[in-house]
Amino acid sequence: MLWAAVGVLVVAGLLPLASVLGGTFVVDGHVTLAFYRTVLATPHQRALLGRSVTLAGSTALAATLVGLPLGLLFARTDLPLRRTLAALSAIPLVVPPYVMAMSWFHLVGRGSWLAAHVGPAAARASSSWLFSFPGAVLVLTTTFLPVVTLLTMAFSRTVDPDLEDAARLVTDGRRVVWGVTLPLIMPGVLLGAALVFLLSLGEFGVPMFLRYDVFAVESFTRFAAFYDPRAATAAAVPLVFVAFVAVGLERVFLRERTYRFRPAVREAPAPACPLGRLRGAVFGAVALVLFVMVALPLLVLLVASRSPHTYVDALARSGDALLRSVGLAAAGATALTLVGFLTGYLIQERALGVWRSVDTLTVLLFALPGTVLGIGLVTVWNRPATAFVYATPLIIVLGYVARYAVIGSRATVSALAAIPASMDEAARLAGAGWLRRITGITVPLAARGLLVVWVLSFLFCFRDLGITMMVYPPGGDTLPVRTFTLMANGSPPLIASLSVIMVAVGLLPLGLAGLLLRRGGRGGVTRPLPACSGGSPGERPT
Repeated sequence: MLWAAVGVLVVAGLLPLASVLGGTFVVDGHVTLAFYRTVLATPHQRALLGRSVTLAGSTALAATLVGLPLGLLFARTDLPLRRTLAALSAIPLVVPPYVMAMSWFHLVGRGSWLAAHVGPAAARASSSWLFSFPGAVLVLTTTFLPVVTLLTMAFSRTVDPDLEDAARLVTDGRRVVWGVTLPLIMPGVLLGAALVFLLSLGEFGVPMFLRYDVFAVESFTRFAAFYDPRAATAAAVPLVFVAFVAVGLERVFLRERTYRFRPAVREAPAPACPLGRLRGAVFGAVALVLFVMVALPLLVLLVASRSPHTYVDALARSGDALLRSVGLAAAGATALTLVGFLTGYLIQERALGVWRSVDTLTVLLFALPGTVLGIGLVTVWNRPATAFVYATPLIIVLGYVARYAVIGSRATVSALAAIPASMDEAARLAGAGWLRRITGITVPLAARGLLVVWVLSFLFCFRDLGITMMVYPPGGDTLPVRTFTLMANGSPPLIASLSVIMVAVGLLPLGLAGLLLRRGGRGGVTRPLPACSGGSPGERPT
């Protein structure tokens, strides 16, 4: 079964990547660099590379500067309503990035709320600002901010409380957070920043909507408008190179410190470091930031949809795409959970000699722009003999498995790391075979982690645009693809309604998973961590 999971990754990801890259060097049996000379050796392309890297780097920096304090406030302070605020901060995870761009356009663009209440001159200025580098950074930061925030919160729970207890004997709680907690969780923070960088680097929906040229848009345009896979791949090669560098840095500096992510030995609620007299002011500042960056754009979409009749019309026009999106996302999440569990088990237990290569491959496929992976899938499967894959939704599921396999594998590694090895050893001594140990011990004990894997995989598959846009068969578009297509000349209220529907559908599994995890956590043993000072011992985890 482990080799089967490796084979799926090779077929779904490595083969398309090798095929598409090899096709840019070999034409009619001859090795050539013609595509790279024509596509890359111009000042325009060098400028695009600079713009792409600068946009991704600025987004990662902005998301870290905002997400790190938010994560610490939610996980390590007595901030009022921190669970509610943390849940609100995670909402952008279920929203396709271009939807956030459209909501900001409804807010500050021409013909927007601002134009109606402030004046056309101010609206023109704000619209020009939005359709520029700062506007693109704002939208991408709003979209990917939860990555840093949630990883900060998660890694804060891996800190050994004994270290904080020792530091607390000689200093106050705030210095403990900055002097002990923050350095210990820094690998997780850097991992979040790296993920934001890679996601921003491969994102083409937001730059295309905001008319900000980057390499991802260039590659997609060359493929979609001119159907030139080689030129499209050559245009994306700089991004592939950057992705390889990013994966190499992750291998060297972060991997050994993050892939064995596990809860602290003495697990309990996050300690409450009192904010004192600043509690109300900090709460107001956090609430204002989240209102502006999360709640306000979504409220604008609700206002733009105008009336319930618009939702009826939206469902009548795009109900088929919605059902396809849910079905494909569920199928992709199920496949990713299965493949992710097997590859995560392989990596955690080092069960096969190729475990390190598998781990690297999953990270690389996630780091690649979706356009490159989509072109590779088209190159491999667009043949008469493989029409049963290419002409069916199976091609989309393959793309999901290749792009998001790292979510399942890394989360599974984290879940398996928390299971005592003695339980598997005892079953082995009792004569239980590998399959029986997996199904009878490992899977039940890792069930909560696998539920998280499924939900995260569903969200990423449901909101996916890059892979789906490149490979969906005729008449098989998903709701994100249809909405993105309608944005060119569709009715604004209709588009806003479809966007709200996408958000609602994405929030549903997130809420259900939260309820199931909370119920599953009841009845267990609660071992409280000591508060920084004056915390509430009986408070449940954030």
